[in-house]
Amino acid sequence: MAILAGLSALCPRDCRGRLSLYASRVLMQDGQMPLLARPVADDHDSLLTFLAQQRGALRACVLGLTDEQARATPSASRLSLGGLIKHAARTERRWVIAGIAGRPLPGLWPIENWPDDFRMDHDETLAGLLSYYTETAVQAEQIIAEVADLGQPSVVDPEKSARWVLLHVLKETARHAGHADIIRETLDGQRAGPLTDAYDAGLAGSEL
Repeated sequence: MAILAGLSALCPRDCRGRLSLYASRVLMQDGQMPLLARPVADDHDSLLTFLAQQRGALRACVLGLTDEQARATPSASRLSLGGLIKHAARTERRWVIAGIAGRPLPGLWPIENWPDDFRMDHDETLAGLLSYYTETAVQAEQIIAEVADLGQPSVVDPEKSARWVLLHVLKETARHAGHADIIRETLDGQRAGPLTDAYDAGLAGSEL
């Protein structure tokens, strides 16, 4: 809190309200700061922890939506929330399952239909896409757990290491989580902070 007090002193008067709102969201809750990832142990733990956090941010943006809402494109772009979930899952599969583990992914790698990545088709459901994303995450984490040296080259592109691949997937997931924030707020006015709180509360409840 000393850091936040120092920032408040330097902050123009008209932004102090926003800083107070930020402070209210980073206050310790049960020993943890909700906006921050948990402490990490090493490279493997760091990359997987921050990737999981960004996956969660993306999933939080579809909390409570119908299939029709997930398929909608309410912003200036052609992106939908369901399409972003689908794309994030496929991207992680290509880079980790094919790229690091070298497993075949017919239809996904090599890429055959790039626009389809971002489109939630009418025969697809939000629940199905979320399940697909969960399965992807489980497989990816199992693969990374077996990589002793994150400096080992990718099977698909030997110039890029497993570490580079994970950083790239983390960057892409975070980027699309930001896109999802804007699309969800445009869709129904729901903002990322309360959605993330509700999503995290749901996860905690499922562990009881």
